[in-house]
Amino acid sequence: MPGGHGLSNAKPLRILIVEDEFLIALELESLLQDQGHDVVGIAATSDHAMALGQQFAPDLAFVDIHLADGLTGIDVARKLSDQHQVTVLFMTANAKRIPEDCAGARGVIAKPYTERGVKEALAYVTAEHDPTGGITDRLTFTPFDAKSRRDSSSQLS
Repeated sequence: MPGGHGLSNAKPLRILIVEDEFLIALELESLLQDQGHDVVGIAATSDHAMALGQQFAPDLAFVDIHLADGLTGIDVARKLSDQHQVTVLFMTANAKRIPEDCAGARGVIAKPYTERGVKEALAYVTAEHDPTGGITDRLTFTPFDAKSRRDSSSQLS
């Protein structure tokens, strides 16, 4: 059966990085490329993120909540998800700022992020989102669903 065994056989994702800390963005880009994915762009502001989202139609966006133009990552996530059907993962040190409706995002990676956390997040978004897959008990990546959203947000602070 095609594509059924891990990320190595999965189709590479087209990924947008929305992060205003340039070194973090470059490190994440390198990690994602090492995993076989295509980083279509890096944006430090909400306007640039939306322009890249429209231009490249990425499959996935890693979005920091606090960007160069303020606390605009939540709006970026909501617009990318609603207007362009982009899967969004937040990357933040403060998960409590994420609204209860998750702003269209599928999960959060705690900062400072780890390679393992990014790999878990990629595995989650490329798999059939089995909520019993064992990811919800880890602190590096937390998928959003009705139960784990409330239980894990206090652990990430």
